[in-house]
Amino acid sequence: MKTRKDAISFCLKFDNTYEDYPFRDKNWTLMRHKENNKVFAWIFEKDEHIWINVKCESGLLDLWRQMYASVVPAYHLNKDHWNSIILDGTIPEEEIYKMISDSYHLTKAK
Repeated sequence: MKTRKDAISFCLKFDNTYEDYPFRDKNWTLMRHKENNKVFAWIFEKDEHIWINVKCESGLLDLWRQMYASVVPAYHLNKDHWNSIILDGTIPEEEIYKMISDSYHLTKAK
């Protein structure tokens, strides 16, 4: 996964999701649940890479950051609940998919 389009396409594979552009700054794409409108992925470009903010369980937050230099405390979000994934080619795709999937499930209506 390298592009915004790749990230959006993957996120849209989850049930009842949609992409949203709620800000005047079109750099920000939000991936939301249809049933509760909660965001599970914030997709944006920064420093010439696509970044994806994802929600994480507290026990995995630091683990992901320790495993990959390209997983950092979330840009513009609560760093105690969210990580940023920098799509620079250093994180295996399966791991990126896992982090996005976890965020989807953590933000889904109960």
